[in-house]
Amino acid sequence: MKLRNADHIPANYEKMKDKELVALFRKKNDQVAFRELMNRHQAKVYSYIFSMIQNREVANDIFQETFTKVVTKMDDTYNEQGKWIAWVMRIAHNATIDHIRKQKRFVDVSSSYDKESKSDFYDRLPDEDALSQHEELELSESTSSLLRHISNLPEEQRTVVMLRHYYEMPFKEIAELTDVSINTALGRMRYALINLRKMFDEEREKESNNV
Repeated sequence: MKLRNADHIPANYEKMKDKELVALFRKKNDQVAFRELMNRHQAKVYSYIFSMIQNREVANDIFQETFTKVVTKMDDTYNEQGKWIAWVMRIAHNATIDHIRKQKRFVDVSSSYDKESKSDFYDRLPDEDALSQHEELELSESTSSLLRHISNLPEEQRTVVMLRHYYEMPFKEIAELTDVSINTALGRMRYALINLRKMFDEEREKESNNV
């Protein structure tokens, strides 16, 4: 990953909030302010893209495309009422999904259908508060193992885990970003957690057998 190593950034910039740095860049084209924003968030943005793509060369391209769009669209489409990083993540997500769709590998599980109840399967899942308690338990594993297992999840499940766990987005925002209902977003998270638990159990079993 070719992330930009910023030149020396004055301490006062490092203490500023994102919205203050954004204002400096938009009003004065302050490149130091933008470099500080990049320093803070580029690793997470790249990690999200790579977790979805699993190809460093392609992830690098999408990462560069994302920040090119960020620079060119800051004056036109960014709403200062929202978090800057959430807006950047939306751009990164859309660019990533566009690539996946072009590769004909995108599957939308929102069409999952329970024949017995004649309803959307995800509509019968627990609410966000109950799921959050479940998440805290399931996502307490070591970071290296967690990232490895997340990379093996289906794209739609991987998306919601990354957005929720690494960017702390509420399910309402995840649903809006991925263009599904909140119940579908919750459902994707629930099944991602089930799959992750199975992966961890299999990993432990394998380790115990090798002892």
